[in-house]
Amino acid sequence: MLTLSLIGIGCGDPGQVTLAAIRTINAADLILIPRKGTAKSDLAELRRTICADVLTNARTQIVELDLPVRDGGEADYRKGVDDWHDAVGVTWSQTIAAHLGSTGRVALLVWGDPSLFDSSLRIARRLDPLPSIEVIPGITSIQTLCAAHALPLTDIGEPFLVTTGRRLREDGWPAGTETVVVMLDGGTAFQSLDPKGLHIWWGAYLGMSDQIVMSGELAEVGPRIVAARKAARERRGWIMDSYILKRR
Repeated sequence: MLTLSLIGIGCGDPGQVTLAAIRTINAADLILIPRKGTAKSDLAELRRTICADVLTNARTQIVELDLPVRDGGEADYRKGVDDWHDAVGVTWSQTIAAHLGSTGRVALLVWGDPSLFDSSLRIARRLDPLPSIEVIPGITSIQTLCAAHALPLTDIGEPFLVTTGRRLREDGWPAGTETVVVMLDGGTAFQSLDPKGLHIWWGAYLGMSDQIVMSGELAEVGPRIVAARKAARERRGWIMDSYILKRR
């Protein structure tokens, strides 16, 4: 029987790795570390660091693999993502078969938590043969962002909505909520909104040593965030950020 463990490792701080995650890492026969090109080599390096810090099982193999890249230019967004997930699933299956076969325990260290805007669970169900899947939850970027700003996400008795930058840009402010969490924003979708009465809490490289956080009235701090984001991306070659917007 093949078991695949998807292990949430938090957002960049090795101290966010839970005891349950450490136990599961040490129970693995094979740990896969995905590489996403030189621009995001920091992400693979963090996974290597975590393994070096917590892995004590000398029998565990660590194998790195290059993932297929989605070009993002397809007309049908959903189909393009599905095709990409199919290709990643084939890469996972081939790597597992080559290094472990069809029996044993495989682990993947997942940024944040596998349940929130992460494709690992959908890809795992494409594997051949289909493994038994277990999830070890991790600290999300939402939690890390709120902690960085000492911000309670929910107001008393009020809901909040988690969405993407693309949906915020295309659909505008979601009806029925005063608090919006925005993730997977390839740009600065908040610029498409009327800033009047909006407050923003923004963070990039959350949990990492060079974490950046800014907050304030959107009309005032929005341009500073745009400039800081551009400079950080040029410096590192990549950026992962998220933000919370509230009507006030």
